[in-house]
Amino acid sequence: MVVRGAAPREAPVASTTAAATVVVRVRAVARAVDGHNGRVSAERLTGRLLVATPLIDEGVFHRSVILVLQHGDDGAQGVVLNKPLTAEVDAILPGWGDHVSEPATLFQGGPVQLDSALGLVATSATAVSSVQELWPGVGLVDLDAVPALVASQVEAVRVFVGYAGWSPGQLEGELRTGSWYAVDARREDTFTLDPDALWAQVLRRQPGELSWVALLPEDPSIN
Repeated sequence: MVVRGAAPREAPVASTTAAATVVVRVRAVARAVDGHNGRVSAERLTGRLLVATPLIDEGVFHRSVILVLQHGDDGAQGVVLNKPLTAEVDAILPGWGDHVSEPATLFQGGPVQLDSALGLVATSATAVSSVQELWPGVGLVDLDAVPALVASQVEAVRVFVGYAGWSPGQLEGELRTGSWYAVDARREDTFTLDPDALWAQVLRRQPGELSWVALLPEDPSIN
């Protein structure tokens, strides 16, 4: 994966009891679904999403949604899609700020190589100058290219600093221990207008009981 270096009122008791019952049930579902992930451990996940399970309760991966850019025998790499930063894009990549999609800010792609940046674009054409297609509709852009030229050929641009990386077998182990749900991606996930809501949005559209996990409160102490 090619990256570019850069500097970096009170509620009624009955209602409260009902809500607590829902939370307990959803937590049980979350644990049960966690155990299912080992069944997909041998699957190549390039182009799919990793959605953090409730077992990840802190750090950049808490309630994260990761787009897997590459997964093979040598490990895996991806970018976190829902962790916007306050830094402006032009602060590290002059010229790109006017062309990135809303919210027009940098995103933290993960904890690895925070002094680097990579850009993803949404495309409809079969070939775009300075863009390496990853799979239909999504490509990796050369951030040394002329921003206006690239922007005129694509539908969306997002810039990430850092990325998420796994050594050989590491991601498979994390799947078996229930750290991630592996689900299908939609192109709009990568370029979401509401990153703070993405974790719940992705879970809500899943079939069966997995969609219930989206109801879990942000604060795990709420019950």
